[in-house]
Amino acid sequence: MGVAVITGANRGIGLELARQLAKAGHDVIAAVRRSSPALEALNVQVEVGVDVTNAASVQTFFERLHDTNIDLLINNAGILRRTPLSDLDVRDIESQFRVNSIGPLLFTAAALPRLMTGSKVVVITSRMGSIADNSSGGAYGYRMSKSAVNSAFKSLSLDLAPKGISVAILHPGWVQTDMTNNTGLVTAVESATGLIERINQLTPKNSGMFWHMNGDELPW
Repeated sequence: MGVAVITGANRGIGLELARQLAKAGHDVIAAVRRSSPALEALNVQVEVGVDVTNAASVQTFFERLHDTNIDLLINNAGILRRTPLSDLDVRDIESQFRVNSIGPLLFTAAALPRLMTGSKVVVITSRMGSIADNSSGGAYGYRMSKSAVNSAFKSLSLDLAPKGISVAILHPGWVQTDMTNNTGLVTAVESATGLIERINQLTPKNSGMFWHMNGDELPW
């Protein structure tokens, strides 16, 4: 099955992705700032102290992997701050850009020497990053940061195509996690199952597309 690296795998969707991929036979490496009892209970390699916004932290993580190559890289770490127009907080907006936009790009760039022909790169984004799909407004920092990461990974899909590396931009659905205060419409189990189906269907021919975990193509 190969080696799968997942950021932000200590809870929520990332944790469930780690669980399901490990069960399917992948050698899962969880790259997290802090671990959790649920993550420690899985049969996966846990690497703590990984801050995707810090270049030195990311570089140290990959050095700890020595000569390990990566078959599947899932950029899952993210944060949500509900920034209304009436209370714009620049620090909140900037922090979401660092984690949600710059972090996945930084982490993927650092991983490039370990990605091979046939490797897959995934970013867990949100349909809230879709401009065409925006019908409710608000959440300025989150929407902006997700639009930015969608743009970045579309570019990555083009730049990595000559290397035979495919890229997926995936919306996990509205998931019942801490991030949504458990108000979502699907469970983490259902979301992760759909995401893995999309990953399994990822090929060089559909690289760079923006998908819902249920298989629907989403508008930019």
